[in-house]
Amino acid sequence: MVTGDGMEWALYNLGSLYAEQDKLDEAEKMYQHVLRGEEKAWGPDHISTLDTVNSLGLLYKSQGKLGEAEKMYQRALQGNEKALGPDHTSTLTAINNLGILYADQGKLDEAAKMYQRTLQGYEKAWGPDHTSTLRTVNNLGILYKSQGKLDEAENMYQRALQGKEKALGPDHTSTLDTVNNLGLLYKSQGKLDEAEKMYQRALQGKEKALGPDHTSTLDTVNGLGNLYCFQGKLDEAGKMYQRALQGYEKAWGPDHRSTLHTVNNLGLLGHCKDARRHWAQIIYADQGKLGGAEKMYQRALQGCEKAWGPDHTSTLDTVNNLGDLYRSQGKLDEAEKMCQRALVGYEKALGTDHTSTLNTVDTFGLLYKSQGRLDEAEKMYQRALQGYEKALGLKNVTIYRPALDTMWNLGDLFVAQGRLDDAKEMYSRARASFQTLLGSSSNLCQRLERRIASLDPTQGK
Repeated sequence: MVTGDGMEWALYNLGSLYAEQDKLDEAEKMYQHVLRGEEKAWGPDHISTLDTVNSLGLLYKSQGKLGEAEKMYQRALQGNEKALGPDHTSTLTAINNLGILYADQGKLDEAAKMYQRTLQGYEKAWGPDHTSTLRTVNNLGILYKSQGKLDEAENMYQRALQGKEKALGPDHTSTLDTVNNLGLLYKSQGKLDEAEKMYQRALQGKEKALGPDHTSTLDTVNGLGNLYCFQGKLDEAGKMYQRALQGYEKAWGPDHRSTLHTVNNLGLLGHCKDARRHWAQIIYADQGKLGGAEKMYQRALQGCEKAWGPDHTSTLDTVNNLGDLYRSQGKLDEAEKMCQRALVGYEKALGTDHTSTLNTVDTFGLLYKSQGRLDEAEKMYQRALQGYEKALGLKNVTIYRPALDTMWNLGDLFVAQGRLDDAKEMYSRARASFQTLLGSSSNLCQRLERRIASLDPTQGK
């Protein structure tokens, strides 16, 4: 930011400090004060004013105020285009920020247009191997992964990785971020061995470059925990989550978003049917104030509501998880309230066909089945499955774990309805996909084999 007023400069820096400390309300007050001063001194379209507008957009995004963030980003973009031209790097930064926001809102087509425009601008301004260009390539990879375009995502990540290794070296933290993203992608593709190699490379590199307790290192620790959980390696997953949680609490405090996300992951692990009995004695032994999955979720929910408000997508993620936990506990009225809150919030924030929305639709199907409302449960499952197919495509839906869970749930529902042929078809679809993801010898595939066999009326005769 450029300004002739030393006081405004100091207030802006103070706002930035508050933002880094996650004191978002205090940061907003500082930025608003600075913005009013700059608008009065320089006018609404001065580049210094627009810098502060952009900072307010970033802040609003952190607060989950996505509508306000979009207004700020649009204002910054229009002002920069007018003052500096459509291809100026400041303009491109505003375009990139809009792309990130659209991606968070689930407006993936709009996000892709912003990223493509940013990429073309950076390639023209700085060349294909500049770090800003490669950062946008990496963002496109993230977006393609969200769209289920996994081959395109892999191409972007590989381009970003090769460029960063060449420009920055194999052990640079930016390079390692892309390595970490490749781990996430390989997990989505069912390439679990390759995923683990990427995570381990990212973790070892970050431990060496940043130290074992740096928050970026802990992010990879948490990601490795997610992979181990997906593989059914629950002991290893719990150790990763505990390490991440202790590190985040030390670095950020108990109410920071990263801490709360890991608390939520521990809740999920404790909620896992196969893990709960074992982890009741292990995960929470050092957390006397947090005795179980429900307390983990409650802690995460209270922290998210305080940090971002009741309608932020991170808050809604925990609301959804808490609803599913209540369902498994037989607290069906409480479960329905949580699921309804999550569904309404997701539909408003992300739209009816976003995968987070559809995950909650699937949870509603489970709830209705538990309540004996089988026709309503089927409608929820069918809506979720059709939505996944629309959002991800028929090819990529076969390796998206929530969609496979919905197929399995539909199979269980058809059994309850006496529709055994439909159940066999749905179980067979799920089994084929789990074989691709986990291998035919996996526990999940074996369980599906037994369910399919149990539908044979000649079984045991």
